[in-house]
Amino acid sequence: MKIMTKLTMAVVAAGLLTATAAVPAFAKAKSCKTLNMIDPDNDGEMTLAEAKTRANIVFDKLNKDRNKDSTLDLRELQGRLSKKDFAAANPDKDGTLDKAEYAAVVEARFNAANPDKDATIECKELSSKAGKALLKLLK
Repeated sequence: MKIMTKLTMAVVAAGLLTATAAVPAFAKAKSCKTLNMIDPDNDGEMTLAEAKTRANIVFDKLNKDRNKDSTLDLRELQGRLSKKDFAAANPDKDGTLDKAEYAAVVEARFNAANPDKDATIECKELSSKAGKALLKLLK
């Protein structure tokens, strides 16, 4: 009976270790998949230029120009920025972001998500809180 108990405990422990190891791998895989969608040259890294190119695409997609002003208000951003972040990103206080203001937010978030200051964002950096905040603007 002792042998069976030890064997059962070993199997359970092995299963827990495997499950625990899979969580970070899953998170990394999800970040990598998202990076692959954004990374046009498929080198596994996103540069600021690539992020800004993607930001322009997202801006244009969100800007249906219903109000004919080529800007985005908080509603049109669809939760990509909080009210506080929106206010900080809107230096002219006109209640909207133009493409340049949106690009400035993307650049600030890119820099925050790049703690090693190597001018590129990799999968592991996208998994951070700052990386996820950047991704909200690029999806």
